[in-house]
Amino acid sequence: MAKRYLTFFLLFTMVLWGEVKVVNPHLTQEERDILIHKGTQKPFVGKYYNFFQKGTYHCKNCDAPLYKGENKFHSTCGWPSFDDEIKGAIKRVKDPDGYRTEILCAKCGAHLGHVFLGEKLTPKNTRHCVNSIAMSFKPDSNQSKSAKAYFGGGCFWGVEYYLEKLEGVNSVISGYMGGKRERPSYKEVSYDNRGEIEVVEVSYNPTTISFREIAKMFFEIHDPTQKGRQGPDIGYQYSSVVFYNNEDEKETTQELIDILTNRGYKVVTKLLPKKDFYKAEAYHQDYYQRHNKQPYCHGYVKRF
Repeated sequence: MAKRYLTFFLLFTMVLWGEVKVVNPHLTQEERDILIHKGTQKPFVGKYYNFFQKGTYHCKNCDAPLYKGENKFHSTCGWPSFDDEIKGAIKRVKDPDGYRTEILCAKCGAHLGHVFLGEKLTPKNTRHCVNSIAMSFKPDSNQSKSAKAYFGGGCFWGVEYYLEKLEGVNSVISGYMGGKRERPSYKEVSYDNRGEIEVVEVSYNPTTISFREIAKMFFEIHDPTQKGRQGPDIGYQYSSVVFYNNEDEKETTQELIDILTNRGYKVVTKLLPKKDFYKAEAYHQDYYQRHNKQPYCHGYVKRF
């Protein structure tokens, strides 16, 4: 009887204090520090900071749905940012200092972060700055576990070498895109180029890795400021380009380009709609792996 009373007291004592209604007994101490005791997670380290997938973010304490993935945007502030919430999911309370506005889970009262208005970062002019640790994510049930993306950044050997190492990437195929010919050969692309660019087709699992994460790596394994070349390789076929499948990919890539531009990079990377992809000759596939060599004109440089 005493144990039952103690459990009841631990779970519901916060109600008497006018704070969290029910404390999930499975929370870690770190999660309690944020959700219950209104702490703040360190910036740039949260699981969902650079995480962009279709699905719903839930309260880590009571599992109530809070935000939709389509309302998440990259604000560069260091914490996950949303410009809208699920209707009725969020409660706003002024901080004691009267300056900032705290956001709480409307169902259980758990602390999530703060909301800021008037920054003009999105058309909705709102930024919910949320601690990653305060949330859990559930992907859409109908989300495909297979997607493809297309990148050109110099010789496809090097781009393929690095991108296929990413967790969640199933395969990377070297090929050609953007030209006027069907099924061009390497010789035609090299000596009679008609708009073809050496690209890679990246097949990946979007429930494991996002397009944004792959695109970020793309910008960090080649020099996006070199026009019509990459290192010692010179020619239009070595252009820096992202062939996007949809507006989401286009907007995500443009956002990354804007970040680099603001950091002083003169990015020349083109954004073009996807065209027919033609697989390159067999001897181009997994070139460095088969020859046990390292890329000669690609290398990792942290830019984000």
